[in-house]
Amino acid sequence: MPASQSRARARDRNNVLNRAEFLSLNQPPKGTQEPRSSGRKASGPSTQPPPSAGDGARERRQSQQLPEEDCMQLNPSFKGIAFNSLLAIDICMSKRLGVCAGRAASWASARSMVKLIGITGHGIPWIGGTILCLVRSSTLAGQEVLMNLLLALLLDIMTVAGVQKLIKRRGPYEMSPGLLDYLTMDIYAFPAGHASRAAMVSKFFLSHLVLAVPLRVLLVLWAFCVGLSRVMIGRHHITDVISGFIIGYFQFRLVELVWMSSNTCQMLISAW
Repeated sequence: MPASQSRARARDRNNVLNRAEFLSLNQPPKGTQEPRSSGRKASGPSTQPPPSAGDGARERRQSQQLPEEDCMQLNPSFKGIAFNSLLAIDICMSKRLGVCAGRAASWASARSMVKLIGITGHGIPWIGGTILCLVRSSTLAGQEVLMNLLLALLLDIMTVAGVQKLIKRRGPYEMSPGLLDYLTMDIYAFPAGHASRAAMVSKFFLSHLVLAVPLRVLLVLWAFCVGLSRVMIGRHHITDVISGFIIGYFQFRLVELVWMSSNTCQMLISAW
């Protein structure tokens, strides 16, 4: 025993850490051991408690509750999808019906005849013919009808030119407008000015002229053929022509509301 104790004391004396200058390294300062251990516990990843199921469900609900404007940007609305689908169908059908759009089209040989049908609905021939008939007319009733028809034609040109300038929609095919189109400012595709004019004139004649049934049928067919010819030569879409028909009808209703009497017409004719 005395020998073993002496060997242990000798070993302790030979240990460098047991010297007086190194004792402070073996014993941590008082009051700092517990904060250090608590800091290590807080910083260690294994000491964090696992998230509960309730916290995970709450985070998922918060991530799913997006603002309304974000939902509208990420998911297109039904109206937008329907509008784009109808627009694509309109363009596809208009290109299929444009059988006289170019020299290499399937009905290129009938292009001249189809363009002639479209010219019958142009504004310049109708305005010039109305003025000529007004000059040659000798009855008050005829002058009244012709003056209101001239008012309707001028209203049609201004309305179509204004809407086309506002929308600026191009036709299904790249086609440059003609000289007569520039004179009436019928440059863009929407709405179809020939279709609106044909619808307005046909409705005007059906209301103010006494015509036989075959002539009434032919008048309606003429308006339809004018609108169809504009699609066949590739100048307008189908929706452009349909919109032109609708605008022409409302123009007729507006002229009926502001119908000029015979005295007003005579005053305008004498002033002119």
